[in-house]
Amino acid sequence: MRQVFFDTETTGLDADKGDRIIEIGCVEMVNRQLTGNNLHLYINPERASHEEALRVHGLTEAFLADKPKFAEIADRLLDFLAGAELVIHNAPFDIGFVNAELRRLKRGVLTDHVAGVCDTLLMARDLFPGKANSLDALCRRLEVDNTKRVLHGALLDAELLADVYIRLTRGQDALLMDDHGDTGGGDALAAFEAVDLSRIELPVLRASDAERAAHATLLADLDKASGGACQWRKLEPAPQSMA
Repeated sequence: MRQVFFDTETTGLDADKGDRIIEIGCVEMVNRQLTGNNLHLYINPERASHEEALRVHGLTEAFLADKPKFAEIADRLLDFLAGAELVIHNAPFDIGFVNAELRRLKRGVLTDHVAGVCDTLLMARDLFPGKANSLDALCRRLEVDNTKRVLHGALLDAELLADVYIRLTRGQDALLMDDHGDTGGGDALAAFEAVDLSRIELPVLRASDAERAAHATLLADLDKASGGACQWRKLEPAPQSMA
């Protein structure tokens, strides 16, 4: 499966009021492996950025003045995205801006050109309800190094999003994987199966009294918070009556 992690920087927050795209970052992943086939574009928005947006991305009018306009890069962008699943953090924002640009060119909407869209913000809200789920917050929570992110940049943010996505979706699918993402085939599995596990003694680490007490307290709190719906409590053995 081909996926493209997608991010934009813009002159402001409202495409319907004339704000424009100034930077696009695309990071390609095929079968959960980054390919290095990325696309990074700066775009002349033909207008100034709002001061708040400029503080976020740092891309000045002078820097963007000699960059191509969106109409000049539209074909290159759509060719790169064609048939891929887009992975975007807060997808309505970025898709709204791209759609506004495409409407100016009478080129339809972005979803006409891609296989689908996955919004990692919605994924994160499902996994971490009630918590901050910005890209920076997810990097901290999932231990993705974002120390290079002094200013927002579309390509860097797309690269960070790819790392976050892998961790949100539980890492690589395969237990045995070589540098090319293959599972190693029958030879690797045969070698794995050849290990005599009966000769390996695994240590049994039993919980201490303090750990069992802490566990019981945690289950009691969960049971109370869920209105008695804690399934783990139902698995506990019933207390034996004294004869």
